[in-house]
Amino acid sequence: MVWLRERITLRPRPRGVHLVTREVVEGLPGLAAVRVGVLHLFIRHTSASLALNENASPDVRADLEEWFGRAVPDGTPWFRHTLEGPDDMPAHVKAVLVGESLTLPVGDGRLDLGTWQGVYLCEHRDDGGPRAVTATVWGE
Repeated sequence: MVWLRERITLRPRPRGVHLVTREVVEGLPGLAAVRVGVLHLFIRHTSASLALNENASPDVRADLEEWFGRAVPDGTPWFRHTLEGPDDMPAHVKAVLVGESLTLPVGDGRLDLGTWQGVYLCEHRDDGGPRAVTATVWGE
């Protein structure tokens, strides 16, 4: 049985939904040795989230960001938590809606995703900065 744990720092990105599959895999050099297993990704932040969705059309990412903005708009007047600006509490709500972790299959040294699937960083702040992800792989 193999256990791997890495802290991956995703480069800063603007608000939006960003495909980060390659960045995650590059942060896991030991993944190539895993014949069968599971990768668990956990984002260590409360104003960004992780998702799995289409990796081909950038329109999907743009449409998701548009939906987030309409569903939970910045500056909502009844939010109390506004110390860090009008995008702060909406970012926390969006992170709760999407989630902080993913569990993905690993096969033959790579992520065993569907043809059109990719890992997304959902950056819900205007300026969230670098994002830390803890990646844990277990398998054989």
